[in-house]
Amino acid sequence: MTQIEQAKRGVITDEMMQIAQKEGISPEKLRRLVAKGHTVIFRNKVHDWVEPVAVGQGVRIKINANIGTSRDIVNVEEEIKKAQIAVKYGADTIMDLSTGGDLDEIRRKIMKAVNVPVGTVPIYQAAEEMLAKGKAIIEMSEEDMWKAVEKHFKDGVDFATIHVGVTKEVVEKMKRVKRVVGMVSRGGTFLAAWILHWSEENPFYKNYDYLLELAKEYDVVLSLGDGLRPGGLPDAGDELQVAELYTLGKLVRRAREAGVQTMVEGPGHVPIDQIPAQIKLMKIATDNAPVYVLGPLVTDIFPGYDHIAGAIGGAIAALNGADFLCYVTPAEHLGLPTVEHVKEGVIATKLATHAVNLTRFEEDYRKDYLMSVARGALNWAKQYELAMDKEKFIEIRKERPTKTEACSMCGDLCAIKLINDMLRG
Repeated sequence: MTQIEQAKRGVITDEMMQIAQKEGISPEKLRRLVAKGHTVIFRNKVHDWVEPVAVGQGVRIKINANIGTSRDIVNVEEEIKKAQIAVKYGADTIMDLSTGGDLDEIRRKIMKAVNVPVGTVPIYQAAEEMLAKGKAIIEMSEEDMWKAVEKHFKDGVDFATIHVGVTKEVVEKMKRVKRVVGMVSRGGTFLAAWILHWSEENPFYKNYDYLLELAKEYDVVLSLGDGLRPGGLPDAGDELQVAELYTLGKLVRRAREAGVQTMVEGPGHVPIDQIPAQIKLMKIATDNAPVYVLGPLVTDIFPGYDHIAGAIGGAIAALNGADFLCYVTPAEHLGLPTVEHVKEGVIATKLATHAVNLTRFEEDYRKDYLMSVARGALNWAKQYELAMDKEKFIEIRKERPTKTEACSMCGDLCAIKLINDMLRG
């Protein structure tokens, strides 16, 4: 049985016990949340070396890091390094979004290189294989799409983005509802183009019951993709985005009835004042399914700094109910990220999640309390120990040294040192 099926029967699984201990909550509370579908557990039945991770209510907000080759740059070792760096700096999961090279080999190597859950977008492989044959993406057959999904599930991916909500009906709406940026989801666009070309329904929507059968067999969490997410601030909250969301809400309910875990993906670019309403709408429309957001990015005019824009939006989204933040790197909208970009993206997103988690979990707040104590005592060794990015801590200390016990910003004028000396004297 799947995690949600066992939870509904009152069974606390080994994965639930392990997660409950790590999260500092009761196993019974976690079981109830999983039974309702408000929390999901990532662990494919055949991915036996992975440490399970929970996303949703009652547990800490988690971070995903996207990595993967492109058709322009194929360096498998670099992608493995990205995965390892992402995990080192706090990513809870990895998504392999590779579109260039031997996708099977790349996916399997990445999965073996880390012990966190791994997600994919199977239709990327179906599309890439068409191009490799010298064919157009729209020449994919339904069988090509299903083969990719089944291959990924068999390989042990723990969650998979499937753009089930890109239906023929909503694609027709695109002819009437004009957008500034258009459609930015690759997987969603592949399906929309396929629908327009063949005038057929989305195979994943048409045969959703079969998708549920496959997901149930391996206990893969279905990440219901937001193919019509806004790719620019002017498109946030438009008719296309909301229409897809309500379709996904219906599909969440069907999945729960079938014993399949689901989460719902959220918007990419949203003005900062709209984020609370958007997240709350997602929760209402999906009966409190876990919400997985890319960013959201709160401004469009800072290329090179989108990791910061995403961290700002992510913190606000998390505070208002988002459960899972997909990081954004400085390379977003510009090119394939480097290892250093991945590190920067993870740290920025980790900062966002921690800012919210520390308001909910005593253990997380305790770390900040101890850092405050260390700063008040000018205890640099303890500050180093508590720092998220120890390399950056040392780098700045070495570049800007001082002969005092304070830092080179203030030196002998350090407020903390002066008042402490006066109080001691």
